[in-house]
Amino acid sequence: MASVPAKVAARVAAGLKRFQPVLEEARKRDVNESDTVTIVTDLLSDVFGYDKYSEITSEHTIRSTFCDLAIKLDEELAVLIEVKAIGLELKDGHITQAVNYAANQGCEWVVLTNSVHWNVYQVTFGKPIDSELVLELNLLELSHRKADDVELLALLSREAWKKSRLDDYAIQKQALSRFSIAAVLLGDSCLQLVRRELRRISRDVKVETTDIERVLIQDVIKREAIEGEKADAAKRLVTKAAKRALRSAERSSKSDSHVAATKVS
Repeated sequence: MASVPAKVAARVAAGLKRFQPVLEEARKRDVNESDTVTIVTDLLSDVFGYDKYSEITSEHTIRSTFCDLAIKLDEELAVLIEVKAIGLELKDGHITQAVNYAANQGCEWVVLTNSVHWNVYQVTFGKPIDSELVLELNLLELSHRKADDVELLALLSREAWKKSRLDDYAIQKQALSRFSIAAVLLGDSCLQLVRRELRRISRDVKVETTDIERVLIQDVIKREAIEGEKADAAKRLVTKAAKRALRSAERSSKSDSHVAATKVS
């Protein structure tokens, strides 16, 4: 992830330190949803840096059916926020309607929070509409002294949102997912590499990439990582990247050949 500007990191760290006792006390009193919304609004303003009067709004609330709060940046809807009472356990089902509404509004992000736990979902504009849990934070388990914790929390800051840091984080997380890694391992280039290394071990034994692929699928990689929609999406992503790299290499080779021919002439 990109480093957090010092000014933002200082504000986030100081805000976390100040609000942790507030959250502890609110959880002990088991405050209701309305009071939790007040705490979340203060967090958005004092820790994450959003303007309480112009950027944090309940304009997109429809009888609490879709969301309790929304963030607008440059007059554009950036994120919908569904708030639950601080003592309530968060569940994916809590944001189903908010995700549908976000998709209809062209909004890519939905946050589900009870002020302590923050779950951030990226909306998938497909048929059907879906969402992916990208980030989970527990504000009472983070430390204002740990740079990594502050960096994660800063992903929700106004500054990070303006620079699409959360998008970058989602892409990085996708690249490191078990689905992407499994797709890479089963790709032709990786199979060829494994074959080469195995032949160094057993030069007298014939090893084919099909044999390696079979062992990976049957004995090494978990089935859940290579089957289903997410696995299929990862395969498409890896295939697309491989084709892009091949085209780039071909263009580079043609360019080198042209330069060499020009020098000879």
